[in-house]
Amino acid sequence: MLSNYLIGLREGLEASLVVCILIAYLVKTGRRDALRPIWIGIGIAIAVALGFGCVLEFGSQEMTFKAQEMLGGSLSIVAVGLVTWMVFWMRRTARHLKSELHGKLDAALAMGTGALVATAFLAVGREGLETALFVWASVHAASDGTPRPLIGVALGLATAVLLGWLFYRGALKINLAKFFTWTGGMLVVVAAGVLAYGVHDLQEADLVPGLTNLAFDISAAIPPDSWYGTLLKGILNFQPDPTVIQVTVWLVYLIPTLAIFLAPTGFLSRKGNGKGEAQSPPAVREGV
Repeated sequence: MLSNYLIGLREGLEASLVVCILIAYLVKTGRRDALRPIWIGIGIAIAVALGFGCVLEFGSQEMTFKAQEMLGGSLSIVAVGLVTWMVFWMRRTARHLKSELHGKLDAALAMGTGALVATAFLAVGREGLETALFVWASVHAASDGTPRPLIGVALGLATAVLLGWLFYRGALKINLAKFFTWTGGMLVVVAAGVLAYGVHDLQEADLVPGLTNLAFDISAAIPPDSWYGTLLKGILNFQPDPTVIQVTVWLVYLIPTLAIFLAPTGFLSRKGNGKGEAQSPPAVREGV
């Protein structure tokens, strides 16, 4: 439940910040007449994301077991790729997100209502589709037969909406750079579990070998149906009897990805200062 709460919080807060930046800019520049197209675009983006999630959930139920496992494993790997790209992208561009959105909004204002709707839809829709896919993959990976994973996601999204509103009202100021760094690091850990679960799905679909070649089996010490086994599965997608390939994939993804993500920001920049020295951005401490 905690890992799904984190996903809802992190993804929802990104979308909330985008919405707040768009709305605040229009209000401050006296263009309240453009708010309606913006809200229409946001509404369409939310509807598309919900529809995409419903297609993933209900569409997969009509498939055979192997087809479900193949789809689930494939989409889990795609979701991990998207969320990995997203956390690195947000860390690199967080400082410039406001100015980037302002530039797109100015261009849309000059083009008319349709451009405003499209701008809001594209700005929020990307976050929505990524969230729907990663939530679906994570909920299935952490599913324990209860609605707790979905409740965790819903609580995370609700918290994100509240934080977004507080940002907009100027009642809350946090260091967004540090926030996205820490939550991004935790998401990388969650993504590693989702990736391992996706590989296991592909093994059950007979697309990847080694289903019976277990790395270890500590089911006796940590029963999957125990409260602590359920807790570990819900937070880290922990499995007491993983295959060798699952453990290998988990380690190969987690260690280098987390090391690169937590490295100084200058290490990730495309261009240094010409002397190979890391360049760290100033802290981002502002509301919307």
